[in-house]
Amino acid sequence: MITRTEPGRLIRGKERMNGAMYREILTDNLLPSARALMIRGWVFQHDNDPKHTARATKEWLRKKHFKVLEWPSQSPDLNPIENLWRELKVRVAQRQPQNITALEEICMEEWAKIPATYNY
Repeated sequence: MITRTEPGRLIRGKERMNGAMYREILTDNLLPSARALMIRGWVFQHDNDPKHTARATKEWLRKKHFKVLEWPSQSPDLNPIENLWRELKVRVAQRQPQNITALEEICMEEWAKIPATYNY
């Protein structure tokens, strides 16, 4: 999760993500991150990945009363988090991790170094 002013926590998926895993990540992280990062109301944005648009995910978000930004299919607009992913990829590539453990550690370290003032 990111806000207009800062990145939130980086969560590592342990396997290929499906809808159930996505909802579990949201359950464990979305509301706590939103509370930690924002003072007032917020709107959740995700893209049209099938696990994001699955009926079960939409129902989960509705039951939690989360306001979700509608995102048109094949939108020419870039989701702001894509800028952050690119920044992270560049930083990680510069450090050349040699294995999955190093990759995870470097990702977490570099994510933590991205300044709150980064232009998303």
